[in-house]
Amino acid sequence: MSRPPFGQSFSRRNVLTSLAAIPAVALLAACSDSGEEAKAADVKPANPATPAKPATPAAVQVPEAQGNVDMTELMKPGALPDKQLGKDDAKVTIVEYASMTCPHCAHFAETTFPDLKTKYIDTGKARYILREFPFDPSAEAGFMLARCAKDNYFPMVDVLFRQQANWVGVSNTKEALLQISKLAGFTQESFEACLTDQKLLDDVRSVQKRGANEFKVDSTPTFFINGKTYKGAMSIEEMSAIIDPLL
Repeated sequence: MSRPPFGQSFSRRNVLTSLAAIPAVALLAACSDSGEEAKAADVKPANPATPAKPATPAAVQVPEAQGNVDMTELMKPGALPDKQLGKDDAKVTIVEYASMTCPHCAHFAETTFPDLKTKYIDTGKARYILREFPFDPSAEAGFMLARCAKDNYFPMVDVLFRQQANWVGVSNTKEALLQISKLAGFTQESFEACLTDQKLLDDVRSVQKRGANEFKVDSTPTFFINGKTYKGAMSIEEMSAIIDPLL
């Protein structure tokens, strides 16, 4: 499914030093407060991703990788099954660690992902995997709702990114998320059941913890493209400069 337009350009956020130790039953309450911890304006932007040097209109320089990981380790099953678009045997594997409350992740979804999907994923050249890396209780709640949407995981992620300005940092995040979820087929009961599922919350946190501890993810979006690490949202031209030599 092609991602619809999302929002405007934002700067990248640093991950919080640690996630709040909040149980699933408290997520509904946490999503009802002022959401100060989720406001992009309250989080200093990280240093920009290492960009390609200024390029002539005819060429885009390949962005510099910021590390390498073992693909065998990266692809080992985690606490939650990977959500994937594309073929298993694609030559290129792209793993993105993202946060639902990260404005830069929403910006990538708007400006780059539709072309990435059309050019590489839909054509069988690349597979794309999204992994949860929540910054705060609101981001945890967003990912939990996407997981509870079952086969509609990616459409739910799309909607939450597209509507990010309407539920992140607002006065009543719980109510905003409920209204979005109802459009996706949730009822009041299934919404509350999802956000009070302690095991699901623990699993989402395990995905985040593994990314931080094993693969040194410390900001979002972070991409692993055939094992090489790239931090920060990239343009389709920059991603093509990385992907094309791998095909």
